[in-house]
Amino acid sequence: MSQPRFRIAIVTGASRGIGRSITQTLAEDGYSIVAVARSKDALASLVENLPTASAALAIDLSRPESAQQIVSFAQEHFGRIDVLINNAGATPRGDFLAFNDEDWRAGFDLKFFAAARVCRHAWPSLVASGGCIVNIAGIGGRTGNAEFTIGGSVNAALLNFTKALADRGIRDGVRVNAVNPSSIATERTRKRIDALAVERGVTAEQAAAELAHQLRVARFGTPDEVARVVGFLVSDAASYMQGAIVDVDGGQTRTL
Repeated sequence: MSQPRFRIAIVTGASRGIGRSITQTLAEDGYSIVAVARSKDALASLVENLPTASAALAIDLSRPESAQQIVSFAQEHFGRIDVLINNAGATPRGDFLAFNDEDWRAGFDLKFFAAARVCRHAWPSLVASGGCIVNIAGIGGRTGNAEFTIGGSVNAALLNFTKALADRGIRDGVRVNAVNPSSIATERTRKRIDALAVERGVTAEQAAAELAHQLRVARFGTPDEVARVVGFLVSDAASYMQGAIVDVDGGQTRTL
């Protein structure tokens, strides 16, 4: 995949899981990274081991002022922005009736509104560089689930936002696409497996196999598998992809 020599990528939610793998993959592809997350220590250990000159910014994306601070930080350190990966935000699973307004507000603040804000502030820089955005949403935005009402709603909003911003991007020369992971083998998924193991009185391995069976997939995906798709979407090889929503879910989504 052909790449310009010097490109700068902002990755939010970079300290662990899918975000960490995306950060490492893009750095291996030659990008300098602005790694963004709440955990200062986790970010520091990540950035110091990247093969490119990169920088870490520990910040709470749920705060409205954080988006401008991230963009200013990237500009001050590298003078440009070529790629924005909106990956931050995890939403709770559980009974719809157990969630209050604050739960819903928190879910939208960190994942949807934060992404919209960073896109808005980074847009002029991305127009100048002919850059691109990849939003990491989730298959819950396409298929409703009673145990994932907040997350599904947030992801659906982010997918619609991707399509709308891609329409603007045609005019402004910015590519905007999204990736929908399913159950990926991250710390968050491990907690689901451990809870199921306790509930069923079985081993973690048995619980993992049972959960995969429930989801009707052969196995769980890995963060690296998601990261490689993101690496393709930001590359020149995907230059004609605009407003695409790519499911990385082992076949879990069976609808058109």
